[in-house]
Amino acid sequence: MLTIQNLTFGYNGTGKLFSDLSLNLEKGNIYGLLGRNGAGKTTLLKVASGLLYAHKGHVSFKGLDVSMRQPKFLADVYIIPEEFQLPDFRAMEYVSMFSPFYPKFDKKRMNELLLEMEVDKSKKLNSLSYGQKKKFIIAFAVATNCSLVVMDEPTNGLDIPSKSKFRRIIASSIDENRSYLISTHQVRDLESLIDPVVMIENGNIIFNERMDTIASRLSFVNTTKDDVPEGKAFHKEPIFGGEYMVTENNSGIESPVDFELLFNAVLSNQNEIVEHLKA
Repeated sequence: MLTIQNLTFGYNGTGKLFSDLSLNLEKGNIYGLLGRNGAGKTTLLKVASGLLYAHKGHVSFKGLDVSMRQPKFLADVYIIPEEFQLPDFRAMEYVSMFSPFYPKFDKKRMNELLLEMEVDKSKKLNSLSYGQKKKFIIAFAVATNCSLVVMDEPTNGLDIPSKSKFRRIIASSIDENRSYLISTHQVRDLESLIDPVVMIENGNIIFNERMDTIASRLSFVNTTKDDVPEGKAFHKEPIFGGEYMVTENNSGIESPVDFELLFNAVLSNQNEIVEHLKA
């Protein structure tokens, strides 16, 4: 669906942010993009959406060069940036104005989502709280039925019940012809949602794995001095009374995945973890 080949990019005066970066997104997935502050997550989302242009390399969506921003591309990709502005419109005025740009837009679904997300349609969008604005734009993105929806920190500003609704809405909207690319620091908000997991560090994709592979090949376990797990430990973090570990999974049973621990483990021991998962 989306192919990034040998991408080189950098902002003026700051050197190269990406050098020879490649990534392929397939249909029917909810990709989670993880990385430290400054790793380039937001920039990569903008490049993928055609908002920034590669200095070298090629980015294509369904065979279209995204830098050309052709109408066929713009009508099938939607991006929610972390910071955004909404105009002095009510919800359905906004829908009437902007939905024609998206041929697959579903107004009935939009109304259902606004009701589920408890967005007040009678108020001007620019008068809503940040959380309400975020819920509105998420609803609009889902209702576009675009083949690719890109989201930068979508759960920022959402309260706990709204985060739960967000997960449910995204999970129910995915199908074999649609994908999401979601960048987040709030990994616990999305642990039950994203698959595959993609990590970026120092301008490179250092990890790109499906959840079933992670859960079947790695274990995430709390241990004490008297309870040392079998198998090699790839990463350890101290906790009260023991350690929290990422180890080999030799049980034949899939382990619940802790995204924070996985992220820290990959940063500290990328090569051994990746080699183990590929073995």
